[in-house]
Amino acid sequence: MSSFSALKILPSHPIAGEYRRHSTPFHAAPASRLLRSSGANYLSSTSSVTAAGRPVRVLSANVVSNEKQIGSALAAITSKEALDLYEDMVLGRSFEDMCAQMYYRGKMFGFVHLYNGQEAVSTGFIRLLTARDTVVSTYRDHVHALSKGVPARAVMAELFGKATGCCRGQGGSMHMFSREHNLIGGFAFIGEGIPVATGAAFSSKYRREVLKENCDDVTIAFFGDGTCNNGQFFECLNMAALWKLPIVFVVENNLWAIGMSHFRATSDPEIWKKGPPFGIPGVHVDGMDVLKVREVAKDAVARARRGDGPTLVECETYRFRGHSLADPDELRNPDEKARYSSRDPIATLKKYVLEHNLVSESELKAIDKKIDELVEEAVEFADSSPAPPRSQLLENVFADPKGFGIGPDGKYRCEDPGFTQGTAQV
Repeated sequence: MSSFSALKILPSHPIAGEYRRHSTPFHAAPASRLLRSSGANYLSSTSSVTAAGRPVRVLSANVVSNEKQIGSALAAITSKEALDLYEDMVLGRSFEDMCAQMYYRGKMFGFVHLYNGQEAVSTGFIRLLTARDTVVSTYRDHVHALSKGVPARAVMAELFGKATGCCRGQGGSMHMFSREHNLIGGFAFIGEGIPVATGAAFSSKYRREVLKENCDDVTIAFFGDGTCNNGQFFECLNMAALWKLPIVFVVENNLWAIGMSHFRATSDPEIWKKGPPFGIPGVHVDGMDVLKVREVAKDAVARARRGDGPTLVECETYRFRGHSLADPDELRNPDEKARYSSRDPIATLKKYVLEHNLVSESELKAIDKKIDELVEEAVEFADSSPAPPRSQLLENVFADPKGFGIGPDGKYRCEDPGFTQGTAQV
């Protein structure tokens, strides 16, 4: 069943303005493409027409309304898929819990933003991707890296600032990167990664249409609700729609931008509505349910891969910890935190797979044990790994290696033992 068939179709607003021809004309995907299944009894369909005469469909899940919700039972998965989803989510949760321990023991430095509670979003999208697909993340990026296949030991070593980290210790918590796994950030500033993701999607389209390569790679851009009032977001929605880029914009709406409530920061808190004015389908889904996220992700990724353009997906989720490990988390209402904690995405998935006899309790316990050992090994590896050498200090900083980094004697300044005296110990 198409995930979009389990969602309520709402009317969109007409797109005003003159339609201009360009190299890749936008056209909205017909309803038959977006809604491929026969679940018409779940749907009420209305549409508006653009200036080009093409219909634009708006889709939203009944997550925040009082209407009857469509449950996870509509999302059929195999036992193998169930075990993969569970393992990936448990890895993310256990890894982040260990990060908190290591941070408070002084093994990590700077700001560390944990992903606890949001695992259904990362797992639901990234586990559907191929190795060639690209993921662009935010400062809350550890679990995105793990879901994309970056080894836990490489992520942990990066958090420890060690030479064996995925960025050789130069990126740290907020700048995970792995060329091998097509993870291109980790960006510390909000909105910063969206143009990079849009560029990655453009690269895929260029290789396919201009260079005539066999390329159907898709890009996933993750960002939060606090980003969606920034200019880069709107500019990239426009560009992605204009050129029909193979990208999915995924909003991880955890309802709080640091200490600012989402409902106090935006004139319209329904972020998915920001897609249709650009001709992009907007979808709202329960981000605490990995099966619902996964079904929406399937259609959004498939839509991008077959050349039908971008999708904006708003995943309503919640972080179980403060904004960062330096945040005492005193601003959020305890009742709100308890309400979302009761909807823990890992517990929800576990209950579902056991009730539907997809896996056994012993299989899940075996995964729990495997992940505990994996995370412990990652810590041991990171702790015993060497720190980056001084000679690495100015690498990837200057385009000309014979510029600032070279002293009068022709040697790298950073190789001088006194180079960092009075500033920092490397």
